[in-house]
Amino acid sequence: MAGVRVEEDLQQPPQRRRPLAVVGRDPRASGEMLEAAVAAGLASAGVDVVLLGVLPTPAVAFLTGDMRADLGIVISASHNAMPDNGIKIFAAGGLKLEDAVEDAIEARLDDPGALPTGEGVGRVTRAVDADRRYLDHLLVATPNPLTGLKVVVDCAHGASYILAPEVYRRAGAEVVVIGGDPDGLNINAGVGSTYLTGLREKVVAEGADLGIAHDGDADRCLAVDAKGRTVDGDTILALLAISLRRRGKLAKDTVVATVMANIGFHQAMAKEGIAVRTTGVGDRYVLEEMRAGGFTAGGEQSGHLILSDHATTGDGLLSALHLMAAVAESGRTLADLATVVTKFPQVLINVRVSDKNAVAADPAVVAAVKAAEAELGADGRVLLRPSGTEPVVRVMVEAATDEQAQRVADDVAAVVGKV
Repeated sequence: MAGVRVEEDLQQPPQRRRPLAVVGRDPRASGEMLEAAVAAGLASAGVDVVLLGVLPTPAVAFLTGDMRADLGIVISASHNAMPDNGIKIFAAGGLKLEDAVEDAIEARLDDPGALPTGEGVGRVTRAVDADRRYLDHLLVATPNPLTGLKVVVDCAHGASYILAPEVYRRAGAEVVVIGGDPDGLNINAGVGSTYLTGLREKVVAEGADLGIAHDGDADRCLAVDAKGRTVDGDTILALLAISLRRRGKLAKDTVVATVMANIGFHQAMAKEGIAVRTTGVGDRYVLEEMRAGGFTAGGEQSGHLILSDHATTGDGLLSALHLMAAVAESGRTLADLATVVTKFPQVLINVRVSDKNAVAADPAVVAAVKAAEAELGADGRVLLRPSGTEPVVRVMVEAATDEQAQRVADDVAAVVGKV
């Protein structure tokens, strides 16, 4: 009986008198101050805090669940420039908060209530092996070794600068690193997933098989092939979906993408017999659809890719490992694999307007969009999308040629601009 009790105890979370939060950050200078402020605020509210240090956002999401924390907090501005910063919050289990929960938190800011004193105040400690736990998790999730691959990884002088090179090496790849020397001031400065020029040049110069680009908090992944050509999130998602289905891991033979996914992506998936579910722009909406339908793969053109068998959020390192595993196992080049998606030219124009919510219903805009769609037919599309943060409407047009896409986009944007 004693042995049974021990086993049962090991399976149960330790009893805690206070809630537990884990806090991670990227290496930008302001993160040092905000980490201290967040920890102090949580502890003053009666929450025990474990500081994870500099870790990718997906690592914090994983550790929120793995450490059975009540919430996880990431201090990061992702791909933004160094002067910016922000805070991301994960619920228990490492899931992003629902809109209603975020609204409730904002409401409580105006009336936080009484704070604890004495032994009710939380304690702040530093994690010892959190990065190792995440690294081991990634290695277990990698479907096959990366033996024979030479990869250049751009860490954006960000949160992945230690773990990304290490996990790719331990998975079997030869690794060359750029953007791997953060000083608190240089995050995303001409490096990372929004600045691919340096990665393209290094891949060609090193004779590497491919390059991987992460952003400052490593929740996204873009790639370049051996000739330095960009492989975006649409194509990576297509390759991951095909690989998962071949291994019997693509639930319901379905992948989830946003309305921004290229027509070429949809055509490639249809050819492979893979269904596509479409959501609004934002990885949270992709994840909501995946959870609602029980799907295992989804993502965005920007490189936020979610493999729900292994992660609760977009994970750039996990995505890169699966992409490289597909290349290594196939014996083909990334460029060859990427031909599965034939991209349609895409033009995006940001139009400043006085009322972004009124644009879609304006009669002149409706007429312009209908005329554009009639011209494009099955070989193109028009999408109008209000910005979530600016008085801007984004006009996106895909067409059979660059010239047609630009002309149609200019025509529609001119009408939108008059509203």
